[in-house]
Amino acid sequence: MSLAIHGLGTAVPPEHITPEQGLGVARFMAGPDVRTSTWLGPVYANSGNARRHLVIAGGVVQDILNGTRLTDSPFIPTRENDGVGPTTGERLKVYTEFAGPLALRAAAAALSEAKYRPDDITHLVTVSCTGFLAPGIDMALIGGLKLKPTVQRTHVGFMGCHGALNGLRVANAFATADPAARVLVAAVELCSLHYYYGNAADKLVSNAIFADGAAAVAGQAGAVPSPLELVASGSCVIPESNEDMAWTVGDHGFEMTLSRRVPGLIAKNLRPWLEGWLCDNGLSPADVKGWAVHPGGPKIVSAVEESLGLTAADLAASRGVFAEHGNMSSPTVLFVLDRLRRQGATGPIVALGFGPGLVAEAALFA
Repeated sequence: MSLAIHGLGTAVPPEHITPEQGLGVARFMAGPDVRTSTWLGPVYANSGNARRHLVIAGGVVQDILNGTRLTDSPFIPTRENDGVGPTTGERLKVYTEFAGPLALRAAAAALSEAKYRPDDITHLVTVSCTGFLAPGIDMALIGGLKLKPTVQRTHVGFMGCHGALNGLRVANAFATADPAARVLVAAVELCSLHYYYGNAADKLVSNAIFADGAAAVAGQAGAVPSPLELVASGSCVIPESNEDMAWTVGDHGFEMTLSRRVPGLIAKNLRPWLEGWLCDNGLSPADVKGWAVHPGGPKIVSAVEESLGLTAADLAASRGVFAEHGNMSSPTVLFVLDRLRRQGATGPIVALGFGPGLVAEAALFA
């Protein structure tokens, strides 16, 4: 038996930013040569998202747009940090404040839907790539949910946008090995904390699409029926792509590299691997009834559509989540999965994510 998901919860920060506001912030943050550029406007206008929830939105964004300093936030440029923004330490202080509570909201919702008591949980898997702290978000969940002090903890860190799928693989291993296990997986990312202040084009594009959010699942080995049972997972390193997607720790935040080659690499390499993986599981792409594709950006979703010969309807859930929330990194694919199940989708469902490497990760739900 494998992991059957009985509860799925999501959470986003209360404040959001529109593309128009995002463009205004970008022109102020990125320096004089970007403020007057003609190419930045279309990046936001054609981003594909209508709003993104950010922990540093609200008053901070209003300060930036209005030229005030009412919040006294370190994210407001000063003469000392012009062109680079806050230090990594300053950014991680915000992560320490907000990541745990956001993950807690999603996890509480997952437990509630699963009808699990906190002391039912035997294993806790946390996922994040946008911050580091110890004690970590696992301890915030143990304290906030009142989990047992004997709960077994595992953290999946720095895996990028497919991190939740890695977390589910770990959870599935626990559930498969121990039929009595009750596993909680919680993914939380605060991508906005690593806002880029320079003028490199690829990083400015990242500024326009990344956002903050959390998602959690609760489940057990499939003795109790569930519409979402994880029956297989797969992984494939795309050749000659190490430098095309990266996430490195700098002095002024975690620096994202997302090259223009990524959509083309996905379009070229995804189908041959995925067809073989599905064949190993007795399926073909035509047999799949639901696609939970991580919307890394409009071009990445279109690359998956092109590679697999899918229709716009097949990827409507991915584009819908991106339009409402942007790219929240690891939790995003769980938002898509949640949308599909609420729409009544039945298996087989394939979840796909892409992260640094460049690596494609997949999960198959019956």
